[in-house]
Amino acid sequence: MAFPVVAIVGRPNVGKSTLFNRIAGERISIVEDTPGVTRDRIYAGGEWLGTEFRMIDTGGIDLGDEPFMNQITQQAEIAVEEADVIVFIVSAPEGVTDADERVAKILYRADKPVILAVNKADNPEVRESIYDFYSLGFGDPYPVSGVHGLGLGDLLDAVVKEFPDNSGAPKDDTIRFSLIGRPNVGKSSLVNAILGEDRVIVSDIAGTTRDAIDTKFTADKTKFTMVDTAGIRKRGKVYENTERYSVMRAMRAIDNSDVVLMVMNAEEGIREQDKRVAGYAHEAGRGIIILVNKWDTLKKDNHTLTDFQNLIRLEFQYLSYAPIIFVSAKTGQRLEQLPALIKRVSENHNKRVQSSTLNDVVMDAIAVNPTPSDNGKRLRVYYATQVAVAPPTFVVFVNDPKMMHFSYERFLENQIREHFDFEGTPLHLIERARK
Repeated sequence: MAFPVVAIVGRPNVGKSTLFNRIAGERISIVEDTPGVTRDRIYAGGEWLGTEFRMIDTGGIDLGDEPFMNQITQQAEIAVEEADVIVFIVSAPEGVTDADERVAKILYRADKPVILAVNKADNPEVRESIYDFYSLGFGDPYPVSGVHGLGLGDLLDAVVKEFPDNSGAPKDDTIRFSLIGRPNVGKSSLVNAILGEDRVIVSDIAGTTRDAIDTKFTADKTKFTMVDTAGIRKRGKVYENTERYSVMRAMRAIDNSDVVLMVMNAEEGIREQDKRVAGYAHEAGRGIIILVNKWDTLKKDNHTLTDFQNLIRLEFQYLSYAPIIFVSAKTGQRLEQLPALIKRVSENHNKRVQSSTLNDVVMDAIAVNPTPSDNGKRLRVYYATQVAVAPPTFVVFVNDPKMMHFSYERFLENQIREHFDFEGTPLHLIERARK
């Protein structure tokens, strides 16, 4: 599903990254007292009272001549363009500054809901000064403290109220899949080869694809929506703002996909960034297929394919469930197998199993490999049931969840996979104490 997007913007050094980290629940952005230290836009998930959303942390918007200011301004403007709601951060101790007013002028043009948050309002004396910020023209200012978490509830209430209502949107009954990977692994060429027409510009220059393009098509009487994304570059090596924009769009494409095709280049082998890119999709709980492109370019013997598969399994141990397919966009090798494989992974991603059958498998597994014990106390598994799909999620009721070691949880997952076809999809196991 597509989540609402919140952009956190403001001039440098008002505490955007601190607030971003507080809402995300983890330290993602670099926080430093030097203005302009956040030079890359960061994308992360947030949740408030059951409503999930995505956040973009931007560098400060400033039109001065300081280093990086032009780039940071462009980052923020792109984030503003992509956001559903904008949180405009200002600083209570410093009051309204000329830079705040210049930021406000940029936001006036956005035609998006803007929530004004007055950060560093840590004490009553400072809070009294927030009324000065009415002059910025964005309605009631919300006093908050990113460091201490004060006022965030009221701020998030206001943000969530402004999210678009998509309840009346027509349901998309197609299988949505996206192609992700480093730049220049051949994603655009694959799009053209799958469709049999030149829909996307193809170039040998890394980063040619600037945007995500949805394309609907039918194969074997099944409807698909394909999303081609610009290559995800390693953070710190993304110099051009349009490529930064593409990274964010790729994250949104993953959010909005049923299945993700992790594309790598057979000529270049496996790079560290391939693991990072695949990790985005794995953490999002999407169905995954590992697609090795440019297979026609390699000189092969009887062991080449097996050796490459073994290398992928070694380097991507957390993706042991993902099928691997070796293709060539240039020659069309094995591309005819893709629609059926995507459909099967999507079906597995949405598969449900009966509780009675599931418990037979779990209890048989325990009989073969008894539960672990600790200090004379043994883990007892009472019951298991599936509670969700996409990805398939199982709750296992036990006497003490703390006794479920990671290795035994992995054993139970493997037993479930052995008896049911969940190829291509991650599984989530949740332990709960039986009341």
